[in-house]
Amino acid sequence: MYTGYEEALMAGTKRTMTLNLTAVEMRVLEELARQKDLSKTAVLRQALRLYQLVDARLAAGGKLYFENEAKDEKAELMVL
Repeated sequence: MYTGYEEALMAGTKRTMTLNLTAVEMRVLEELARQKDLSKTAVLRQALRLYQLVDARLAAGGKLYFENEAKDEKAELMVL
């Protein structure tokens, strides 16, 4: 079963959207795009796919953790 996002990608359908960001958010987006050698659009698409995956896993009862094996630390990330 495909999500609406995956269906749109497979169909090649693209829509245009205006996005208003703060100056800080735009700097973060530009820096991520530069670091990853991606367009700002590609960074936002990756972020959307990641958010969709996290949301689906959490909805299915999963949990999200950050783990630092060197320090033997594990912290659960709470997503609203």
